[in-house]
Amino acid sequence: MTFVEVEKTMNSMKTLKTKKQFINVQPKSSKAKNRFVNQMDSLHAMEVEQENDNQFFVVSINRKYCFWIPKEGNEHWEIIK
Repeated sequence: MTFVEVEKTMNSMKTLKTKKQFINVQPKSSKAKNRFVNQMDSLHAMEVEQENDNQFFVVSINRKYCFWIPKEGNEHWEIIK
């Protein structure tokens, strides 16, 4: 492969990247507060890995905890701005 071919391939790969989506969550229940401290290292940001009409599948920044959360939140978690 020539340098030009490599450069074209690299440029086409750049266009395939998608921007990651994040949401911030706040624990509400005692169970969620425990997970927040012990599994999520008290970090509010979560990466959205999947989304459908009414919920998100999120993964903690440290990649140790994941869950589905309704877009309106639930009794355990609140989505914060």
